[in-house]
Amino acid sequence: MEKEMEELLSFKNPKEVEDLRSVDSPRRTLSFSKNRKGTVSFPDDKASGFGVSGEHGPKPLEVYGFVGSITTVVAAVMFFIWAYVPENWLHSVGIFYYPSKYWALAVPAYLMVTIVLAIVLYIGLNFMATPPPTSFSIMFDDFTREPLISIPSMDGDDQPIEPISDIGINKINQIMFNDLK
Repeated sequence: MEKEMEELLSFKNPKEVEDLRSVDSPRRTLSFSKNRKGTVSFPDDKASGFGVSGEHGPKPLEVYGFVGSITTVVAAVMFFIWAYVPENWLHSVGIFYYPSKYWALAVPAYLMVTIVLAIVLYIGLNFMATPPPTSFSIMFDDFTREPLISIPSMDGDDQPIEPISDIGINKINQIMFNDLK
């Protein structure tokens, strides 16, 4: 403690003492000094625009997201125009080549049936992969640890903590269902 105080008093300039209590990183300087409140200073305080990463322009993910959202809106509007506008109105505007109106109902119906079947298949595969309730593989596996038999000492409170182990099914049944007999 005295050594540290001598070291601190050997500095003549308070700025040198201040530097011992600050953390420098490439991005910021954080001071823990008691002389002033905790301050954070950034060396490069350039005003960057919203959504712009420095001088390199917009980030690619932002551009892809914007283009994707615009494309989705345009495709949805075109789908609804094709699905709901009568054919003679489309012919009067000069649009003659388009799919049959049957597909306006068939494609969403097929998609919904496909999603429902995928969920049912996923649940079914999980049921098939689960062993039956009577299987011993539910109770015992490669990582099963049998509890060690330890004789409790009569010394009092100084007993060691038992190592981690699995509780046997007979012990669980005895604890849970002993009152039912």
